[in-house]
Amino acid sequence: MKDCPERIRSIFAALDLSTDLIQARSLVLYPEAQELVVAAKDDDGREYRLTPGAAAAWRRMNAAASSDGVVIKIVSAFRSVDRQVEILREKLAQGASLGAILAVSAPPGYSEHHTGCAIDITTHGVRPLEVEFENTSAFQWLSKNAAQFGFVLSFPPGNRYGYEYEPWHWCYKPDDVKPDITA
Repeated sequence: MKDCPERIRSIFAALDLSTDLIQARSLVLYPEAQELVVAAKDDDGREYRLTPGAAAAWRRMNAAASSDGVVIKIVSAFRSVDRQVEILREKLAQGASLGAILAVSAPPGYSEHHTGCAIDITTHGVRPLEVEFENTSAFQWLSKNAAQFGFVLSFPPGNRYGYEYEPWHWCYKPDDVKPDITA
């Protein structure tokens, strides 16, 4: 964490988080996005913000899914470092252990959501942010098609960062997507 900004080190100290976790799990420090646009709104009017490129890719992907009869909806998008701190504190206040929290939530400064390129997706008939999402037609559609729009599944089973499997968490990384040469 020697290259970690003082702000993040201070947050870790305030939360009594060990910086050893970062090195042990090879977590990546992500900058907070500076330019965000509304990518989608839910039925209650809540806005989900992404970078302009990620928002445009989301809209294209959502339209393609819809044209195939598949409903995909954002349930989480850009999240600031401060919001990540709030999430950790809320979970701690509910009695969750730090180890359990960090198996499913990134420490502040280390969440892909900070980049404005990560989205958590749900569909009808399942609870958001649950592994059961993998059993939906939406997940099957994303697994087959998301790469065409620059989205990758960040945390598959056994991922290198030690997070629990998150079939709902996709990140816009167009430079990481390799074209399907078998098509």
